[in-house]
Amino acid sequence: MSAHSHLDGQLPHEPERATLEGRNKVLGFWLFLGGETVLFGTLFSAFLALRDQVGDGNPTSQELFKLSLVAIATVLLLTSSLTSVFAIQAMHRNQVKSMQLWLIVTVVLGLGFLGLEIYEFFHYVHEGHKFSTSAFSSSFYTLVGFHGAHVLFGIVWISLLIGQVYRKGLTVVTAPKVYVAGMYWHFIDVVWVFIFTVVYLMGKVG
Repeated sequence: MSAHSHLDGQLPHEPERATLEGRNKVLGFWLFLGGETVLFGTLFSAFLALRDQVGDGNPTSQELFKLSLVAIATVLLLTSSLTSVFAIQAMHRNQVKSMQLWLIVTVVLGLGFLGLEIYEFFHYVHEGHKFSTSAFSSSFYTLVGFHGAHVLFGIVWISLLIGQVYRKGLTVVTAPKVYVAGMYWHFIDVVWVFIFTVVYLMGKVG
């Protein structure tokens, strides 16, 4: 059977693992996520060490953070994680159009999250919380901004995959790409849960 055969019900239930190349992609991506975990762990450690280094006259986290806005952004991102699950489930059922639809919804929710984060950053800058204002602000923008860059990368990646599947169909070549993109999206969602807890909730309560 050709590696480029479309998923027509004759291939395994998990097409991302139907070939050795596909399995290697999944395994390799797990290793990549391990490295990303170490990187984010370093950024979290730096933030925790510097979060009290505000400086005289500079806004504190209690004064800055608006949990209602961050909560909405969190709901959007966590919901996008669920829709990405629906996309993978649709892929396993060989429902290509359904998979593409759920991926599009995932992208839209991700864009909504990113838009709120950009708005949040503009608000903080207006309040005097700039990147170079203090050690706290530098560590905050580095951690949260780095995560935002990952979200943007994920949006672009999934969007390109939607186009690729539209052109080439769902095959044992494209299926692993969709699957690892879903893994990546779950990873940045999990990281956000830690950011919401460590940065925002802990920052608000002091």
